[in-house]
Amino acid sequence: MAYFKDADEVYQFIGKLFQDLTDDEELGPKFRRADTVVQYRYRNPESQITVKMIDGEDGQVDLGETELEPEVVMTMEADTAHRFWLGKVNVTVALARGQMKASGPVAKILKLVPLVKPVFPRYRMMLEDAGRPDLQEA
Repeated sequence: MAYFKDADEVYQFIGKLFQDLTDDEELGPKFRRADTVVQYRYRNPESQITVKMIDGEDGQVDLGETELEPEVVMTMEADTAHRFWLGKVNVTVALARGQMKASGPVAKILKLVPLVKPVFPRYRMMLEDAGRPDLQEA
């Protein structure tokens, strides 16, 4: 059974986390140095999050349909994304196993992976604050 019941839950947790990261005074500028637009396309439930990380510009997170043109597209199960933010999925291994698929200059995304490790506890705290201990046990 999927961890999230619908796209709204994906947006409530993963979408909010991306928004928090773009707004973060310390991490936001580091992510924007990637100079790209990444679209995350999730299955089960069907959902889409597009993140604009352009150096010198404000970050932007669009939930669902968007006018932004992605340079990189990451496709995966929403459960895989959830487990990643819990610190339980290695991106390189997931790409090699086909659990994540990527198109575009994937190297830009891989450079960001070390930056997100300090975010894992923030995601757990968000789940805890929302009264969703069930999602912490992925």
